[in-house]
Amino acid sequence: MATIFFCIFIFFSLIASNHAFDSLDPFGNITITWDYFSDNGDTIDVRVSIYNFQLFRHVEEPGWKLGWAWKGDEVIWAMLGAEAKEQGNCTRFRGQQKPHCCKKEPVIIDLMPGTPYNMQTANCCKGGVLTSLKQDHTKRGATFQMNYAKPSLSASAMPENFTLGIPGYSCGTPFQVPPTKFTKDGHRWQQVLETWNVTCIYSQFLASPAPKCCVSLSAFYNSTIVHCPTCSCNCRGLPGATCVDSDKTSVLQLPQPNRGEASASVIRCSHHMCPIRIHWHVKQSYKEHWRVKITITNMNFVKNYSQWNLVVLHPNLRSVTQVFSFNYEALRVYGNLSDVGMFWGLAYYNEMLLTHGENGNVQTEVLLHKDRGEFSFREGWSFPRKVSFNGDECVMPSPDAYPTLPNTAHTATTTLNTIFFSLLLILF
Repeated sequence: MATIFFCIFIFFSLIASNHAFDSLDPFGNITITWDYFSDNGDTIDVRVSIYNFQLFRHVEEPGWKLGWAWKGDEVIWAMLGAEAKEQGNCTRFRGQQKPHCCKKEPVIIDLMPGTPYNMQTANCCKGGVLTSLKQDHTKRGATFQMNYAKPSLSASAMPENFTLGIPGYSCGTPFQVPPTKFTKDGHRWQQVLETWNVTCIYSQFLASPAPKCCVSLSAFYNSTIVHCPTCSCNCRGLPGATCVDSDKTSVLQLPQPNRGEASASVIRCSHHMCPIRIHWHVKQSYKEHWRVKITITNMNFVKNYSQWNLVVLHPNLRSVTQVFSFNYEALRVYGNLSDVGMFWGLAYYNEMLLTHGENGNVQTEVLLHKDRGEFSFREGWSFPRKVSFNGDECVMPSPDAYPTLPNTAHTATTTLNTIFFSLLLILF
């Protein structure tokens, strides 16, 4: 038993050392599965699958771009369900039939929805988009088939140096696992020749040198609005801080970011310079319940956020009574603890967070039950401990700045002083 715990400790230590450990999703990863279906002598048939095992982090447009490096002189003859971005130099093949790809390090991209059926395979053609495990597990995977020429080596060898082509992800070394089994009728089971897995993990620090979102706070019992911390995501005037002052700026007048970058953005100028702002407002208090309003605002002029999600850590989320306008599910990350909740949009209603402007926000209200002996408006208890948008942790204000309850004694003294001076004015 001690050996098992030691191995687990070493595993998480290695992940944490690469800044890729997420305490709200400790086992989240994207797994590439490479199934050897048949060895035809000169060629090999394989099926490659990509599965998203992350609770709330998804892959949005422009999608994955799977890459690897062949160990020998392999060439891809045919593909279904995906295609190589480049054919490469195939001049050594003089026949009428040319290979699909001759590059030493091919990059494979998904086909778009609506691809002709004779080019499809099961679970393909989503434009490289993978949903998270909680939002829609039926669309969290992608699969394609490939036929490639065997290398001149004595036996086939797994490729190496796998990449996903998504900022923030790094992939490990392929390792062999038990062969995948499959069935067509539910009675007879068959299995592939060999199965290899590659595990890819995400690091927010690798994805972007700066945060991508921030949190502001307010409450009905205090007139103070706690704004996002200054320079949460960047500072005006620094390199990479592309922003526009006016909401009325024409799209044609906006600075054009590099289209090749998935994270390209032109945001509204602000003191925090974040593309996304989340506002948490403690709206109302009842005898047995209290109500919170959450607003997500897109400050980006050139990017819509599809299939967005919000993850919140708060002790009272275990007593959520009702959520309006959003989907909600508790994330039981550690045992029966349920103080982590995930929000996301309703289909065909607000699942798309539009670019900054009049409609560039989504909002909901959450009704929570007051847990006796735990609930309090004091010391910032009513505000979240941690907030993530699309899997990236947001910058929180300093706890010292949180809205606080009015000081009753101070209020009473102020009221008496006001009455006293009013009487003096009347008498004199």
